[in-house]
Amino acid sequence: MDLKQPKKLLIVNILDILRKYSDAEHRLSQKDIAERLQTEYGMTADRKSIRRNILGLMESGYEIEYTESVRMVPNAKTGMLEESYLWSDFYLVRDFMDAELRLLIDSLLFSKHIPYSQCKELVEKLERLSSKYFRAHVRHIHTMPDTNPVNQQLFCTIEVLDEAISAGKKVSFTYLDYGTDKQPFPKRRSDGSVREYVVSPYQMAAKEGKYYLICNHDSFDNVSNYRVERIAEIKLLDEPARPFATLEDSGGKRLDLAKYMAEHIYMYAGGNTRVKFRIVREMICDVLDIFGQSVRFCEETDTHVCVIADVNERAMLQFAKNYGPDVLILEPKRLVDAVQENAKRLLEAYQR
Repeated sequence: MDLKQPKKLLIVNILDILRKYSDAEHRLSQKDIAERLQTEYGMTADRKSIRRNILGLMESGYEIEYTESVRMVPNAKTGMLEESYLWSDFYLVRDFMDAELRLLIDSLLFSKHIPYSQCKELVEKLERLSSKYFRAHVRHIHTMPDTNPVNQQLFCTIEVLDEAISAGKKVSFTYLDYGTDKQPFPKRRSDGSVREYVVSPYQMAAKEGKYYLICNHDSFDNVSNYRVERIAEIKLLDEPARPFATLEDSGGKRLDLAKYMAEHIYMYAGGNTRVKFRIVREMICDVLDIFGQSVRFCEETDTHVCVIADVNERAMLQFAKNYGPDVLILEPKRLVDAVQENAKRLLEAYQR
């Protein structure tokens, strides 16, 4: 080894080479590693040193795969042939498969709550979890245009909310809105002062590419949902959060996130109710995607099927409007009346 190079750097540089240039499809021999050491780090190392340091990495917990072959070599003293074990085809086993990284990257690219520049940084960090060959494979991926809202406080907001949820504390924040100039501004009271929101946070959840805070506003007795990327100037308060089980419609139970997301398909606040509606059979997959597996199907015909689901009332009305006439609400009557009234107003507006 080159005496000018600290010996302790050899194991670090070998690990770096394995991270950059090896995977199951691109394996490295000891010769390959030696050449990379020379060209990239100006270090020289013989095969025994490389093997010894790879063993050190494996003993330290790094999962490194290799192939082992046997060859016959003459004994230096007796001249007789003896078995010698040769290690080659090394590669570092990753925490994430390339397919898993691709799924995470795709989720980032099509999110609607992460500003473009921050999304790009996150994608680059995920790329570095694999070899350079994976990075080459994602070059053809084009992100969505840089039209996502820019809130440089986003990750700070997430950290504070995570801390508040874990500690059971309230938070305060301002909430952003947008004007026709496409620029964010804090919501204000009628007197023009900036409105401050004080809430008890329970959970953060993604829905349809948007990131929501599920919480209780101090002024109300039910659940509110706020877009995380529109939260600004957040502060952690030294005040205990209101338990979710004490809220209206909680049933005295803790938040069941899966159930809550299934009932709030558009993340509207407000009460839930049991709804019966009829759909065309082609929409069965859509209903399962949107409402989850807890729905019940009944009264099937060759063309239609009825669905029973517990769902937020405002969300159900929106669903019926989005998918009408393939969706027809049957019960309760107040929702049927609401849809009819909305259709009447819509017709009158177009007639004018």
